[in-house]
Parts: sequence; structure tokens; C-alpha cells
Amino acid sequence: MRSDLVFKALSHVSNRYQLCTLASKATRKLHKPNTRLQDTTNEVLCRFEVASPEAETPEEAPAAHPVERRRAA
Repeated sequence: MRSDLVFKALSHVSNRYQLCTLASKATRKLHKPNTRLQDTTNEVLCRFEVASPEAETPEEAPAAHPVERRRAA
């Protein structure tokens, strides 16, 4: 049942509101077309049981060279 998944996932997240926001963001990123949204949500909660969703992830590297804008002569 999903309530069991929620309670197990709460071991890594400080409160339920934060769990809901993290789970919704993860579900949007991991959802595959032609699959049920409920299955994706359950998969996310199962992942939250095992690992902390708040763990630091590597951020995207900034662009090496900024784009130069051309000015009219």
C-alpha cells in the first residue's frame, strides 16, 4: 500500500510537506510515457526508502564562454 511506502520514505525526509514536493518533482522527471503515473509515484517512494532524496547532486557546470551579442554598427 502507498501509505506504507510513505511512512518508510519519511525516515529520510524531515516532514511530509517536503516529501510531497520532492516526490512530485521526482515523479515528473522519472515518468515515462505509456506508463501509469501511480506506478511511477510508487517507484519514487521506493527509491526514497533506500536513499535520501536530499543528498547533494552535482549541479550543472556553467557555460564556459558567455554568448556575445552583436551590436549594430
